[in-house]
Amino acid sequence: MSDLHLHIVSFDIPYPPNYGGVIDVFYKIKALHAAGVKVHLHCFEYHREPAKELDELCEVVHYYPRKTGLVAALSLKPYIVFGRRSDELLKKLCRDDFPILFEGLHSCYYLSHPSLKNRIKIYRESNIEHHYYFHLSKVEKNFFKKLYFIFSGIKLRSFQKILCNSDLMLTVSKEDQQYLKKRFPANRVEYVPSFHHDDDIHILPGKGDFALYHGNLGVGENFKAAEHLIRNVFEDSPLKLVIAGLNPPDGLVQLVAKHANISLVSNPTDEEMFTLIRAAQVNILITFQATGLKLKLLNALFNGRYCLVNPEMIAGTLLGDLCEIGNNDAELKQKTEVLMSCSFLQDQISSRRELLLKWHSNSENCRTLINFISLLYNSPKNHTTT
Repeated sequence: MSDLHLHIVSFDIPYPPNYGGVIDVFYKIKALHAAGVKVHLHCFEYHREPAKELDELCEVVHYYPRKTGLVAALSLKPYIVFGRRSDELLKKLCRDDFPILFEGLHSCYYLSHPSLKNRIKIYRESNIEHHYYFHLSKVEKNFFKKLYFIFSGIKLRSFQKILCNSDLMLTVSKEDQQYLKKRFPANRVEYVPSFHHDDDIHILPGKGDFALYHGNLGVGENFKAAEHLIRNVFEDSPLKLVIAGLNPPDGLVQLVAKHANISLVSNPTDEEMFTLIRAAQVNILITFQATGLKLKLLNALFNGRYCLVNPEMIAGTLLGDLCEIGNNDAELKQKTEVLMSCSFLQDQISSRRELLLKWHSNSENCRTLINFISLLYNSPKNHTTT
């Protein structure tokens, strides 16, 4: 596919790939580059520096400042969308007829623009955004932040109708695929799992002596999950729990300090996190929001031993057979105790490799994406408009 050029409009600079959405963007770019696709990357800058690593993978990389402040906040369009607009971006997209991949609803300001009417336009979903924001409002304790999440969710729900202008939607979960198919019955919606760090599994056989919960602890959902595990699963347990992640709030630091069997690793490096995931006997991951695909789940499955989850964590995925499932706190506690005494064997590693790479091979999913683009090129619409 050395003759294929693709514009990618990214909501953030996808390097370093150290949080949810940008992980999918970066490793997608890496896989496309390996397949010979020439990527024209457009990034909105916000608290991240331009990255020379992207120059090595892309034909060209363009950066645009994200617009923040009161004007963006008061717009009828969602704040996360209105701030990601740029006349220069639109001009650059109009210089050729290459297909355009919009990463997340954040990047879709120009999806319905008349100048792009006849272009191949692909929407990459990472979350049903208004569902995500409404959930954030439920777990947020600060009144003003709660209001912000509620009003953002209302705006995002209204703005979502712009997706009817896409030729193809790519979802990260089966559940989100069904939602968008129902919401946009005239559009093509396909499931392509998230791209991620690992091309193979890196699991250590044997046993560890602690359970691990990891995530961006500055996000309300993850803080709530960590707090819930402490209070309801590990508080009266002799088992060791390690909580690791970015930006732990003071409340979590203080809560951990009250428990001798629980420790906190704040702001670990990527290598430190990788080491923790591999060393843990059980990676325990829970969520209270069944949307999207939690990339930390893939990370745990590719690199860790036993993975214990609640049903919401695997909703819409094909990963249930690879996890132990606790339907309530009592089951999570009981299964943790059982798994802590079980060695992880080589045949379990082989079985996991076979099943994981069936659905979560970056190279195979890249091939699927390229095939979809080729089909769009050959569609009747494309023949009549180019």
